[in-house]
Amino acid sequence: MAQTISLILLLSLLALTLVQAEHPVVVQRRSRSRARAFIEFQCQTTLYPKLCVSCLSPYVSNFTKTLSHRQLAQTALRVTLVKAQSTRAYISGVAQKLNRTKGPEARAVMECLDQINDGVDQLTNCIKEAQHIKEDGGSSDFTWHASNVQTWMSTALTDASMCIDGFSGRAIGGRTKAMIKAKVLNLQQVTSIALALFNRFAARFRASHAIKP
Repeated sequence: MAQTISLILLLSLLALTLVQAEHPVVVQRRSRSRARAFIEFQCQTTLYPKLCVSCLSPYVSNFTKTLSHRQLAQTALRVTLVKAQSTRAYISGVAQKLNRTKGPEARAVMECLDQINDGVDQLTNCIKEAQHIKEDGGSSDFTWHASNVQTWMSTALTDASMCIDGFSGRAIGGRTKAMIKAKVLNLQQVTSIALALFNRFAARFRASHAIKP
């Protein structure tokens, strides 16, 4: 009898251990699923929903505890800055190769590089400024910080657009021109996504804090 009771207790403890070991995994999977759905839903508010999801889904683990519009906007800003930095690195490499020629190709690429450099600066400022905004914070300085972020993001968009426009009519090799334009266009789209997500967060914040635009 005692052996039977001991065996039952042992099996019960084993079953409880297995449930406890499995439970965090189940919770994590559900959290990731909710976070993925949150990202996909928010991305529908942008001009490029598929690109938005592909850019932000690698960071789904950041949203397993809270589904924050502020956090999503800040993640999009960081993704955009990384994209801008990689685009700048590519164009800088092209510029170095063409700089020896001193021809129209070199000038066009350098002008584009100047625009992307300015865009990187604007995005860096955006990230620093956005860090002053708290999801549950007060509204006293929100308008100031949000306006700065939106202005600098819009400037970064203009920088990318001016870079692309600068290649119109230029006698630049097809492959080089196509690669630069493709990378800058992608940067422009990612920047647009980040701005759209930040605008959505800002609108929700204003509504919840009764802030007039």
